[in-house]
Amino acid sequence: VYYPIGIQTFSEIRTKGFLYVDKTQYVYDACHPGKFVFLSRPRRFGKSLLTSTFDAYFSGRKELFKGLAIEKLETEWKHYPVLHFSLASAKRGTVEDLDSLIQYQLGSAEEEYGIENRDGLNITIRFRRLVEDIYRKTGMQVVVLIDEYDAPLLTVLHDSDRLEPMRTELQSFYSPLKDLDQYLRFVFITGISKFSQLSIFSQINNLKNISMNPKYASICGITEQEMVDNFQEGIDGLGKANNMTKDEVLA
Repeated sequence: VYYPIGIQTFSEIRTKGFLYVDKTQYVYDACHPGKFVFLSRPRRFGKSLLTSTFDAYFSGRKELFKGLAIEKLETEWKHYPVLHFSLASAKRGTVEDLDSLIQYQLGSAEEEYGIENRDGLNITIRFRRLVEDIYRKTGMQVVVLIDEYDAPLLTVLHDSDRLEPMRTELQSFYSPLKDLDQYLRFVFITGISKFSQLSIFSQINNLKNISMNPKYASICGITEQEMVDNFQEGIDGLGKANNMTKDEVLA
C-alpha cells in the first residue's frame, strides 16, 4: 500500500496506485442540488485534493471513479468546462502579485478553450467574459473551483495598509459570480477562514456554507472508522514494529 503523502491531485492518486479514502459520496451530495458551495478547513486537511476531485468529476473522467461510491450515484457523467483557480502562491502580499497570478490563470483558461486572449482587461470583466464565451462556445454551463481563496489576505491580515487594497482586488475577482448564475453549473470555494470574517463575498448572497454542517463533517480529513477500514495493513505493521496492540496503535 502506498500512502499519498503530500499528493493533492485526485487523478495521480487514482492512476498510480495510491490509497484513497473514498469521499465521493460527499462530492456528489454537495452538488446535488448545491450550486454555490463554500467550505473552510484548517491547513493540510485535504481541501486541495477535494477541489481536484470536483475537477475530475465535472470533467466527466468516469474511469477515475471506478469502484468508488459516486460510480453508483452518477448516471450521466457529463463533461462540463471547468475553471480551476488556486491563489495559494500569492504570498508576496502585494496587489500587483495577486493581479498577475489571477491574470495568468485567466489567460491559461482562454488558451485552453480557444478564446481570444484579453490580457490588459481588468480581472472583473475578463473573468465575466471568459465564462460567457465558454458557455456560448460549448453550450454547457461552467464549473468554477477556487482553492485557497483567502491565501492573499492571510499574508497581510495584520497590515491594514495592504489589507484593504488586497480585499478590494479579491472582491473584483469574485464579484462576477453572482451575475453569471445562468452560465454556471457549480461554484466551489475553499480556504482556511470563514468567508464572513473577511467580507469579500458580500455580493454573493447565495453562497451555501457547509463548513459546520454535520452532513459534511467528514468531507475532508480521516475519521477513526475510515482509518480502521482503510489503513489496516499500516496499523498492523506499526503495531508489530513497536510491540503495540491494535488499540494502542489506534490511540
